[in-house]
Amino acid sequence: MKLTLIWLLLFCSTLSYAASPIKNLLERIDQGSSNKFIIEEIDSDKDFFELDQKGNKVVIRGNNPVSIASGINWYLKYYAGIHLSWNGMTAKLPDTLPPVLQKERRETEMKYRYDLNYCTFSYTMAFWDWERWEKEIDWMALHGINMPLALVGTEGVWYNVLKKLGYNDEEISRFVPGPAFTAWWLMNNLEGWGGPVSDNWYHQQIELQQKILKRMREYGIEPVLPGYSGMVPHNINEKLGLEVTPPDNWGTFRRPAFLQPTDPKFEEIASLYYKEMEKLYGKAKFYAMDPFHEGGSVAGVDLDAAGKAIMKAMKQENPEAIWVIQAWQANPREDMIKNLKTGDIVVLDLFSESRPQWGAPSTWKRPDGYGKHDWIYCMLLNFGGNVGLHGKMEHVINGFYDAKEQAKGTTLKGVGMTMEGSENNPVMFELLTELPWRKERFSKDQWLQDYTFARYGVRDTVIMKAWNILSNSIYNCPVESTQEGTVESVFCARPKEDISTVSSWSNTTMYYNPEDVMKAAEMMLSVAEKYRGNNNFEYDLVDIVRQAIAEKGRIVQKAVTAAFRAGNIEAVRALSEQFLNLILLQDELLGTRPEFRLGTWINYARNLGKTKEEKDLYEWNARVQITTWGNRDAADYGLLDYAHKEWNGILKDYYYMRWKHYFDRLNKIMESENPAPIDFYALEESWINQHNPYSPQAQGDVVNTAQKVFKQAGI
Repeated sequence: MKLTLIWLLLFCSTLSYAASPIKNLLERIDQGSSNKFIIEEIDSDKDFFELDQKGNKVVIRGNNPVSIASGINWYLKYYAGIHLSWNGMTAKLPDTLPPVLQKERRETEMKYRYDLNYCTFSYTMAFWDWERWEKEIDWMALHGINMPLALVGTEGVWYNVLKKLGYNDEEISRFVPGPAFTAWWLMNNLEGWGGPVSDNWYHQQIELQQKILKRMREYGIEPVLPGYSGMVPHNINEKLGLEVTPPDNWGTFRRPAFLQPTDPKFEEIASLYYKEMEKLYGKAKFYAMDPFHEGGSVAGVDLDAAGKAIMKAMKQENPEAIWVIQAWQANPREDMIKNLKTGDIVVLDLFSESRPQWGAPSTWKRPDGYGKHDWIYCMLLNFGGNVGLHGKMEHVINGFYDAKEQAKGTTLKGVGMTMEGSENNPVMFELLTELPWRKERFSKDQWLQDYTFARYGVRDTVIMKAWNILSNSIYNCPVESTQEGTVESVFCARPKEDISTVSSWSNTTMYYNPEDVMKAAEMMLSVAEKYRGNNNFEYDLVDIVRQAIAEKGRIVQKAVTAAFRAGNIEAVRALSEQFLNLILLQDELLGTRPEFRLGTWINYARNLGKTKEEKDLYEWNARVQITTWGNRDAADYGLLDYAHKEWNGILKDYYYMRWKHYFDRLNKIMESENPAPIDFYALEESWINQHNPYSPQAQGDVVNTAQKVFKQAGI
């Protein structure tokens, strides 16, 4: 009887593991690899993972699937030299895994590990299919994420809500935006831009979100669903006779109207919203709401009453729910949250590395931080999904431990990634997600030694020296800097004589020596033959050489301007030709990796369309977002090139085209002609409206191409 019972228990345990998300994760990483591990889930009040050994199998213990996945990732990186990242989520594990010679345990008091910005859903994820999302959710679990923002499919909720409020399909289509602009709609910044979307889009996104949430919940990840805080179509007063705060503008875009939470109709519409959300996606523990985002008017709003009404509506959906709110500019208004209960709010300190609001010295400092409310230390890092090396490596480490050690550290409950665009700078995201699992402050230099082993599977002194250079230059942006991401590539700028930025609000200055980047690129190239075929090395090689060529381009562009002002026509012609050649070399280099190809972005967009009309609309969304962003007025206002991309395809066909027109005009001026000003927007719009194909398939050998273009660039 006892033997039978033991056998049944073992059988049930094996059956449970066979169906577990961890086994499935391991099989997706490397088919058959789950047999090389022993997975043990143990109850604990604190998140933890342990690495251990039993015979020839590695043991990973943890208190839930996310903790266990974090342990798997830690083992793969620091024992096996295998780094799973956006540029590669599969690996060939050795037949016999490197043993864990001494049990290692890591635990964390940071119970919240948050991921994603509203903007990420548009700048990076706008056209993702389930195959890509499945990889991302695996990445989240491996990196300890347990509360990601989950916005996909919110269009379907709103469609159902507005239908029940009496709106017809045409009216709804003027409210719901196109797929590349959903983020700003959900932040109450605009409506309808990029649409109208078809019925197919609603159905596809609902189905996709249901798959996303199912997988997240299998892991025990708690999705942060969008809650309701008062957004309504701008014409709801005419349609239903509701008194609303008249819509103002976000830039040149008309915002949706705002139904004050104190209005008797607010509770009714909020209840309808949450019911439709629950029908499609179930209840959530966390809901994201950001009323009055980026200049939203609070005129005539009783902020205390508004906060309480928003909270009440959310709690009626789920009494245990928590409101997640971004700290950005004046949000969250102190009067709106000060009288809400402790534990009912989690504030995302959205730009902790540059503009902390939790109480540290900052241009946006709040002396009392968020008072009694819990908050999360976040790294924004990237704006607009722009391509470029950037970070505050040492400061991100020190800023986190400083926050923990301050008096307000008692309300610090986690870390978060709040990038506007992802799939860039993997070193920074790896660093941020490790902070919760490292109890003591640690050295950036020692961490980098271990990171390069994890990243490439080798300990190479040349690679380490290259990364040391980068970590002390381009990844060492000054603590006091508030610049919006990378020092942008001049190739992507709308041409003019003096260029310091590409996008309007980046305010970038050269905080590093460009020669350091060029030296690091040269060092990576010097060992490239040894690591030919190493996926992570080749990705980083392309990215670092890309940065070096961009630095060279900045130097040459300034030389063109100097020659023009000196009246040296021969120098202008020679230097402008050199500059244009650098763009083409950059284009060729980036074509060797699918992550840097325009075709990857465009084909994701077109593949979601069921009809030619849908494919064309989604492609138009994809093209306009990364160029003019909006119409002529919006571009002129400042959104032009905000989401520019230094990618293969757009470099050759779009940025090269703009610079060629500009240089031709300079030559005419120097030849005493009087050419008309260039209507750049007309040129840009012409490209946006095209449907010429771009392949997502990598072309050319990475190492050979990197060596060639580096030499031809004259670096």
